[in-house]
Amino acid sequence: MEKCHRLEDWLSWMDELSSNDYVIVDNFIDGHKLNVIQSFFKSHLDAFTKAGIGALNDNIIRRDIRGDFTYWLDRKRDVQLNEIWSLIDDTIYIYNRYCYLGLTGYEFHLAHYPKGGHYEKHLDQFKKRNNRTISVVIYLNKNWQQGDGGELEIFFKDGTSFLVEPIEARCVMFKSADVPHAVLESNKPRYSLTGWLLQQPAELGQLLG
Repeated sequence: MEKCHRLEDWLSWMDELSSNDYVIVDNFIDGHKLNVIQSFFKSHLDAFTKAGIGALNDNIIRRDIRGDFTYWLDRKRDVQLNEIWSLIDDTIYIYNRYCYLGLTGYEFHLAHYPKGGHYEKHLDQFKKRNNRTISVVIYLNKNWQQGDGGELEIFFKDGTSFLVEPIEARCVMFKSADVPHAVLESNKPRYSLTGWLLQQPAELGQLLG
Protein backbone atom coordinates (compact mmCIF):
# COMPACT_ATOMS: atom_id res chain seq x y z
CA MET A 1 0.00 0.00 0.00
CA GLU A 2 1.19 3.54 -0.79
CA LYS A 3 3.28 4.47 2.27
CA CYS A 4 2.22 8.13 2.35
CA HIS A 5 -1.45 7.20 2.82
CA ARG A 6 -3.04 5.48 5.78
CA LEU A 7 -5.59 2.71 5.35
CA GLU A 8 -8.08 4.98 7.11
CA ASP A 9 -7.58 7.57 4.37
CA TRP A 10 -8.16 5.03 1.62
CA LEU A 11 -11.33 3.78 3.27
CA SER A 12 -12.62 7.34 3.65
CA TRP A 13 -11.98 8.00 -0.04
CA MET A 14 -13.72 4.76 -1.02
CA ASP A 15 -16.76 5.72 1.07
CA GLU A 16 -16.90 9.14 -0.57
CA LEU A 17 -16.64 7.68 -4.05
CA SER A 18 -19.32 5.13 -3.25
CA SER A 19 -21.67 7.88 -2.06
CA ASN A 20 -20.93 10.61 -4.62
CA ASP A 21 -19.56 8.63 -7.59
CA TYR A 22 -16.31 10.64 -7.38
CA VAL A 23 -13.64 11.62 -4.89
CA ILE A 24 -10.94 14.32 -4.91
CA VAL A 25 -7.65 13.67 -3.10
CA ASP A 26 -5.04 16.42 -2.76
CA ASN A 27 -1.34 15.53 -2.52
CA PHE A 28 -2.05 12.01 -3.74
CA ILE A 29 1.56 11.56 -4.84
CA ASP A 30 4.60 12.79 -2.97
CA GLY A 31 7.22 15.20 -4.28
CA HIS A 32 9.60 12.46 -5.41
CA LYS A 33 7.02 10.62 -7.52
CA LEU A 34 5.79 13.94 -8.87
CA ASN A 35 9.29 14.87 -10.02
CA VAL A 36 9.79 11.46 -11.63
CA ILE A 37 6.63 11.62 -13.69
CA GLN A 38 7.03 15.30 -14.60
CA SER A 39 10.56 14.65 -15.85
CA PHE A 40 9.34 11.63 -17.82
CA PHE A 41 6.53 13.73 -19.27
CA LYS A 42 8.86 16.48 -20.50
CA SER A 43 11.35 14.04 -22.00
CA HIS A 44 8.63 12.31 -24.05
CA LEU A 45 6.65 15.29 -25.35
CA ASP A 46 7.93 14.70 -28.89
CA ALA A 47 6.28 11.26 -28.84
CA PHE A 48 2.79 12.52 -28.01
CA THR A 49 0.12 12.10 -30.70
CA LYS A 50 -3.22 13.81 -31.33
CA ALA A 51 -5.94 12.13 -29.31
CA GLY A 52 -9.06 10.84 -30.99
CA ILE A 53 -12.43 9.55 -29.83
CA GLY A 54 -13.58 5.94 -29.94
CA ALA A 55 -11.71 2.67 -29.51
CA LEU A 56 -9.41 0.77 -31.81
CA ASN A 57 -10.65 0.89 -35.42
CA ASP A 58 -13.42 3.32 -34.47
CA ASN A 59 -10.96 5.97 -33.29
CA ILE A 60 -11.27 9.27 -35.18
CA ILE A 61 -9.83 12.74 -34.75
CA ARG A 62 -12.42 15.38 -33.86
CA ARG A 63 -10.74 18.66 -32.92
CA ASP A 64 -14.11 20.24 -32.20
CA ILE A 65 -14.70 17.62 -29.48
CA ARG A 66 -11.23 16.89 -28.16
CA GLY A 67 -8.02 18.91 -28.32
CA ASP A 68 -5.41 17.03 -26.30
CA PHE A 69 -2.32 15.02 -27.17
CA THR A 70 -1.53 11.71 -25.47
CA TYR A 71 1.30 9.29 -24.81
CA TRP A 72 0.08 5.81 -23.93
CA LEU A 73 2.14 4.16 -21.22
CA ASP A 74 3.51 0.64 -21.30
CA ARG A 75 4.73 -0.97 -18.10
CA LYS A 76 7.39 -3.12 -19.77
CA ARG A 77 8.77 -0.21 -21.78
CA ASP A 78 8.35 2.69 -19.35
CA VAL A 79 10.33 1.24 -16.45
CA GLN A 80 11.30 4.74 -15.29
CA LEU A 81 7.77 4.89 -13.86
CA ASN A 82 8.00 1.72 -11.75
CA GLU A 83 6.99 3.63 -8.61
CA ILE A 84 3.87 4.85 -10.41
CA TRP A 85 3.04 1.34 -11.56
CA SER A 86 3.36 0.19 -7.94
CA LEU A 87 0.97 2.93 -6.84
CA ILE A 88 -1.54 1.77 -9.46
CA ASP A 89 -1.17 -1.80 -8.19
CA ASP A 90 -1.85 -0.60 -4.65
CA THR A 91 -4.93 1.32 -5.78
CA ILE A 92 -6.33 -1.73 -7.56
CA TYR A 93 -5.67 -3.82 -4.43
CA ILE A 94 -7.63 -1.36 -2.28
CA TYR A 95 -10.62 -1.34 -4.64
CA ASN A 96 -10.68 -5.12 -4.88
CA ARG A 97 -10.08 -5.74 -1.17
CA TYR A 98 -12.62 -3.25 0.18
CA CYS A 99 -15.03 -2.57 -2.70
CA TYR A 100 -15.07 -6.04 -4.28
CA LEU A 101 -14.82 -4.64 -7.81
CA GLY A 102 -12.90 -7.51 -9.36
CA LEU A 103 -10.48 -5.22 -11.18
CA THR A 104 -8.01 -7.14 -13.35
CA GLY A 105 -6.15 -4.52 -15.35
CA TYR A 106 -5.56 -0.89 -16.24
CA GLU A 107 -4.66 1.47 -19.08
CA PHE A 108 -2.96 4.83 -18.58
CA HIS A 109 -1.65 7.67 -20.69
CA LEU A 110 -0.07 11.06 -20.23
CA ALA A 111 -2.30 13.88 -21.47
CA HIS A 112 -1.14 17.26 -22.74
CA TYR A 113 -3.74 19.95 -23.39
CA PRO A 114 -2.04 22.83 -25.23
CA LYS A 115 -3.42 26.34 -24.95
CA GLY A 116 -6.95 26.21 -26.34
CA GLY A 117 -7.30 22.46 -25.79
CA HIS A 118 -10.54 21.10 -24.34
CA TYR A 119 -12.70 17.97 -24.25
CA GLU A 120 -16.47 18.14 -24.63
CA LYS A 121 -18.87 16.41 -22.21
CA HIS A 122 -18.55 12.63 -22.37
CA LEU A 123 -18.47 9.34 -20.45
CA ASP A 124 -15.33 7.23 -20.16
CA GLN A 125 -16.85 4.29 -22.01
CA PHE A 126 -16.77 3.04 -25.57
CA LYS A 127 -19.78 1.89 -27.57
CA LYS A 128 -18.18 -1.52 -28.17
CA ARG A 129 -16.19 -1.92 -24.94
CA ASN A 130 -17.44 -1.13 -21.45
CA ASN A 131 -14.76 -2.51 -19.13
CA ARG A 132 -13.54 0.84 -17.77
CA THR A 133 -14.69 0.89 -14.14
CA ILE A 134 -12.81 3.65 -12.27
CA SER A 135 -11.31 6.70 -13.97
CA VAL A 136 -8.17 8.17 -12.40
CA VAL A 137 -6.67 11.60 -13.14
CA ILE A 138 -3.52 12.90 -11.42
CA TYR A 139 -2.64 16.50 -12.25
CA LEU A 140 0.95 17.52 -12.96
CA ASN A 141 0.52 21.30 -13.37
CA LYS A 142 3.06 23.42 -11.52
CA ASN A 143 1.76 26.69 -10.07
CA TRP A 144 -1.75 26.38 -11.52
CA GLN A 145 -3.80 29.53 -10.83
CA GLN A 146 -7.41 30.54 -11.36
CA GLY A 147 -7.80 31.75 -14.91
CA ASP A 148 -5.39 29.16 -16.30
CA GLY A 149 -8.37 27.04 -17.41
CA GLY A 150 -8.39 23.29 -17.94
CA GLU A 151 -10.76 22.55 -15.07
CA LEU A 152 -12.55 19.21 -14.97
CA GLU A 153 -16.31 19.77 -15.01
CA ILE A 154 -18.34 16.98 -13.41
CA PHE A 155 -22.05 16.86 -14.29
CA PHE A 156 -24.79 15.67 -11.96
CA LYS A 157 -28.19 14.12 -12.71
CA ASP A 158 -30.04 17.21 -11.47
CA GLY A 159 -28.47 19.34 -14.21
CA THR A 160 -25.87 21.02 -12.00
CA SER A 161 -22.11 20.65 -12.32
CA PHE A 162 -18.95 21.07 -10.28
CA LEU A 163 -15.52 22.31 -11.34
CA VAL A 164 -12.32 20.58 -10.19
CA GLU A 165 -9.20 22.73 -10.44
CA PRO A 166 -6.23 20.84 -11.97
CA ILE A 167 -3.87 21.50 -9.06
CA GLU A 168 -0.49 19.76 -8.97
CA ALA A 169 -0.53 16.32 -7.26
CA ARG A 170 -4.36 16.36 -6.97
CA CYS A 171 -6.07 13.09 -7.89
CA VAL A 172 -9.66 12.70 -9.03
CA MET A 173 -11.23 9.24 -9.15
CA PHE A 174 -14.75 8.60 -10.42
CA LYS A 175 -17.03 5.87 -11.73
CA SER A 176 -16.31 5.68 -15.44
CA ALA A 177 -19.80 4.66 -16.56
CA ASP A 178 -21.73 7.01 -14.27
CA VAL A 179 -19.98 10.40 -14.27
CA PRO A 180 -20.35 12.63 -17.35
CA HIS A 181 -17.53 15.14 -17.45
CA ALA A 182 -15.67 17.63 -19.62
CA VAL A 183 -12.34 19.44 -19.66
CA LEU A 184 -12.74 23.20 -20.01
CA GLU A 185 -10.56 25.11 -22.44
CA SER A 186 -7.00 25.52 -21.24
CA ASN A 187 -5.44 28.98 -21.26
CA LYS A 188 -1.97 27.49 -20.73
CA PRO A 189 -0.52 24.00 -21.22
CA ARG A 190 -2.22 21.45 -18.95
CA TYR A 191 -0.65 18.14 -17.96
CA SER A 192 -2.01 15.00 -16.33
CA LEU A 193 -1.63 11.28 -15.86
CA THR A 194 -4.97 9.80 -16.84
CA GLY A 195 -6.13 6.23 -16.81
CA TRP A 196 -8.74 3.61 -16.09
CA LEU A 197 -8.98 0.63 -13.80
CA LEU A 198 -10.50 -2.25 -15.74
CA GLN A 199 -12.67 -5.22 -14.91
CA GLN A 200 -11.25 -7.06 -17.91
CA PRO A 201 -8.00 -6.54 -19.85
CA ALA A 202 -8.01 -3.63 -22.28
CA GLU A 203 -7.60 -5.90 -25.31
CA LEU A 204 -10.73 -7.85 -24.37
CA GLY A 205 -13.41 -5.87 -22.60
CA GLN A 206 -17.12 -6.64 -22.54
CA LEU A 207 -18.69 -5.86 -25.88
CA LEU A 208 -21.92 -3.92 -25.92
CA GLY A 209 -24.76 -5.14 -28.06
